[in-house]
Amino acid sequence: MRIPKWVKIVGLLIIGLWLLFKFVAWPMLQKETKKISAEKTTAYTEKGYDLSVTYSSPSKKGRVIFGELVPYDVVWRTGANEPTTFTTKTDIKIMNNELPAGTYSLWTKPGVEKWSVMFNEEVPEWGVTLLSGGKKTTRDPEKDVVQVDILPKSLARTQEQFTIAFQDTGLLHLALSWDETIVLVPISK
Repeated sequence: MRIPKWVKIVGLLIIGLWLLFKFVAWPMLQKETKKISAEKTTAYTEKGYDLSVTYSSPSKKGRVIFGELVPYDVVWRTGANEPTTFTTKTDIKIMNNELPAGTYSLWTKPGVEKWSVMFNEEVPEWGVTLLSGGKKTTRDPEKDVVQVDILPKSLARTQEQFTIAFQDTGLLHLALSWDETIVLVPISK
């Protein structure tokens, strides 16, 4: 059976458009979005730990964050742009749950009374589906290595930028803070 010439032409056009999007438009989109929500990296290399987090940091800009911009009880890619990545060079524990050395995508499900924090073995390219307008994540829950529930706390004052940091006050925590909320995720060996 012969394939008509017009089918071959349409197929080549589709492939050409996909390649153009993949190698030209997509990298440009990623670069432009980082002008709005800057990419940041934070690290902790003390007491035998070698940890780092890379994330994009959106701003509040007068918006109501949790419950509106970031809905309650819906999985969030925990930042903007690509998914946040958490890297540990040694085996650690997250609230007594083993997390082997490696790089993980970090996801959260904010709630009024508790947050779920998930470390997933896959790091998808963007983290949300474009067809959903950014409302649906590409996280595969079957690939979660650790999932813990944390009680959020209120900040003394509003924080404009979403921030992830390591806090060592005798106990090591991964601190996620934005607007009027902070979530402290315990890390140990």
